[in-house]
Amino acid sequence: MTDDTRIVIRPMTLADKEEWKLLWRRYLSFYSTIRDDALYEHTFARLLDPACPGMFAYVALLQGHLIGLVNCIVHDHGWYHEKVVYLQDLYVEESARGKGAGRQLIERVYAHADSHGMANVYWTTRTTNHSAMKLYDKVAHKTDFIKYQR
Repeated sequence: MTDDTRIVIRPMTLADKEEWKLLWRRYLSFYSTIRDDALYEHTFARLLDPACPGMFAYVALLQGHLIGLVNCIVHDHGWYHEKVVYLQDLYVEESARGKGAGRQLIERVYAHADSHGMANVYWTTRTTNHSAMKLYDKVAHKTDFIKYQR
């Protein structure tokens, strides 16, 4: 792979703000969700804030542009002594899918969790998100739990 076709995964930075917002909007739109601009600002700030160790993010770049993102939440869990990672948002630009960015983003989250001594990484997806589940089935174990929420 030449350098111009190589996907780069790195921690998100302040310079990523506008491209991250665009990708996150597309991700939320996929789940039929719209949020106001204040929430985009708030979430982006928390993902970068060193005083908020409960959140972190990585981005995928191709030819210098963001093509993917992963936003994570770190929290305590009653079944483990260590904290766990909830991989809350994972999105790869439609035109860049199938090139490995999604897998690389998940693997980076795994590496982050391992290097910080975290017990587990987990996420949810819509039961109809079959294309994503093809990847998820390769990199994780599907559970038989169903999510409920108020």
